[in-house]
Amino acid sequence: MVYAKEHRGEFLEDLISYLRIPSVSTLSEHEPDIQRAAKWTADQLLEFGFESVSVMPTSGHPVVYGEWLKTGADVPTILFYGHYDVQPPDPLDLWTSEPFEPQVRGDNIFARGASDMKGQIIAHLKAVESIIRTSSLPINLKYLIEGEEEIGSPNLGAFIQENRDLLSCNLCLNGDSNILAPDTPSITFALRGLAYFEIRLQGTTGDLHSGMFGGAVDNPAIVLSKLIAGMRDEHGRITLPGFYDHVRPLTDADRAEVASMPDAWWLEQAGAKVLFGEQGFTATERATARPTLDVNGMVSGFTGEGSKTVLPAKAMAKISMRLVPNQRPEMIRSSLETYLNSNAPPTVTWELEQLASCPPVIVERDSDAVRAASRALATVWGVEPVFTRQGGTVPVVGMMQELLGIDSLMLGFGLPDDNLHAPNEKLHLPNFYRGVETYIRFMHEVANKRSR
Repeated sequence: MVYAKEHRGEFLEDLISYLRIPSVSTLSEHEPDIQRAAKWTADQLLEFGFESVSVMPTSGHPVVYGEWLKTGADVPTILFYGHYDVQPPDPLDLWTSEPFEPQVRGDNIFARGASDMKGQIIAHLKAVESIIRTSSLPINLKYLIEGEEEIGSPNLGAFIQENRDLLSCNLCLNGDSNILAPDTPSITFALRGLAYFEIRLQGTTGDLHSGMFGGAVDNPAIVLSKLIAGMRDEHGRITLPGFYDHVRPLTDADRAEVASMPDAWWLEQAGAKVLFGEQGFTATERATARPTLDVNGMVSGFTGEGSKTVLPAKAMAKISMRLVPNQRPEMIRSSLETYLNSNAPPTVTWELEQLASCPPVIVERDSDAVRAASRALATVWGVEPVFTRQGGTVPVVGMMQELLGIDSLMLGFGLPDDNLHAPNEKLHLPNFYRGVETYIRFMHEVANKRSR
């Protein structure tokens, strides 16, 4: 730990250099920056003496792969996952400082990608550096750092499938995560899945004059509104047939774990006047451990400035459903299709396109990896970590489970108020430095468990 504490200044300098690269994956004009960020990441591994480091092509942005297998065949191999791409910084006028000119203010560093997730990558790299410069790594390590997470990782599944032998390991350590508060370390053990659809309704062959045809033909916008409204009842319960058939019930222990977060916290965070959701559950349970259905966008007819008395020919909505253990995206699609077949009137035709899918994930809390992480966090922070569920979805976790047959440990050090995907993204530097120390201890804990 002495090396890690003495070299914090250099660690911060490297973080700043990394954050200065505007590796925005969704904008084609940043393609050179994507390549630069990939090379920068690979160069770090080469500097530490990793025997095999590659910037590997995909159908999109490259993947950085590196491996250290010098420790031996009888020790665990951990695969660290991260992503070097970042979100666009817009709107620029809401930033206090330039998004790609990192600025330290107080205990925080402000820049796009600081928390999501270049700061987490640097924390792990510097943990590895601290060990290599003073002793030797106690485990084998592999790195998979992609450049397309912020656009949905469209090529990652194929990459993992094509490189299953290369990526074989005992555990995936995923740094794309956070903790509850600066003084409250936590481990995420459950993630909700996702089923994301686009529903398209077609009425007439083209838009019509509402004064001439209104009342004579149906309006797809109204039909779609009714269909969507019928997908959830007044108690917040989803009405799609069979939707809850495979939902794993919450145990008393499950509910006790999330009882400490009051509904008032959700009101404050959301800026809402009142809360709404499935009756019989707290806001925390609904947002992290129960399935949901939400409309993400709707388009129909004329939406420009001024008026146009059009009767639209078509309507479209994007709908996402968050899934919990034992639910499967393919089952949810079947449920939605059954609902549309039963409720869509003959005045319209409908199409359903699945835009994204990912199964829910839950990791056993008494596994060796979770126990090792718990001990590492407790040692560095001085308090026992809290186990949390995340309401969101991390597709790569499901990919690792389905394609490689391995669990993922979510262990990152961001904070809920880090402004991910928003102006003034930040990283809490004390957490960053503690993160370096936690990763160091975690690697030793994993090795020690094997030797006991």
